[in-house]
Amino acid sequence: MAQRVIGWFLCLAVLLLSACAQLPVYTTLPVDVKPSPNAGERRPNYVIIHHTTNDTAERALATLTNPALGVSAHYLIARDGRIIYLVDELKRAWHAGDSYWGGNRDLNSSSIGIELDNNGREPFAEAQIVALIALLADLKSRWNIPAANFLGHGDVAPGRKVDPSAFFPWQRLAAAGFGLWCEPPFDAAPAGADDTTLLSALGYDVTVPWSAVAAFKRHWAVEDTAPELTPEQRGLLQCLIRKQQAGG
Repeated sequence: MAQRVIGWFLCLAVLLLSACAQLPVYTTLPVDVKPSPNAGERRPNYVIIHHTTNDTAERALATLTNPALGVSAHYLIARDGRIIYLVDELKRAWHAGDSYWGGNRDLNSSSIGIELDNNGREPFAEAQIVALIALLADLKSRWNIPAANFLGHGDVAPGRKVDPSAFFPWQRLAAAGFGLWCEPPFDAAPAGADDTTLLSALGYDVTVPWSAVAAFKRHWAVEDTAPELTPEQRGLLQCLIRKQQAGG
């Protein structure tokens, strides 16, 4: 009983201290400062996967920690599977840049960025993918990130970025619960649904249609580099949209 009372007083003390904690003031207008304890850190809702374009993790690490370059990620995974933690998950890392997905125009503010030590011209190392899947499982469970919100840099910045490359095993990740995947046969897309309508419904920025098509194919139809979607790929898009709407 005594321990329960002590615990209650400790909880009360924490709440009071939170309410009295100094609140940073950004406005220049006169304001009354009355801190409320009813607040929490902003939580990530997306994971964006990159490749570094470097040949070694050490070079990538030097880039990601260089103040003069102004780029960062929350995690870097080396070819040997080492996971390097760089930025607080609750803070905004500078990895996605000018980005868009499903109406969100600032993915840096709502995502965790993961860099994979890979030059973009090589298959991803097995130890690295095993470590990535383990990290994604940890992030998904702690932050309750929807399966549909595990994306590539090229998905959220089509025409500007192509990472992770065509070597990335998206189907394997989707099978583990990270990202979406559909297998044929697909239902035909609705009559009159053009490429941009379907791509936009999934989340892509279709300002430059060909770049959105290229980004989609790099993720879901890597063997096809034609500048337009086939009827089967439109059916694939419809399947992905349905899965996304159903929560993955």
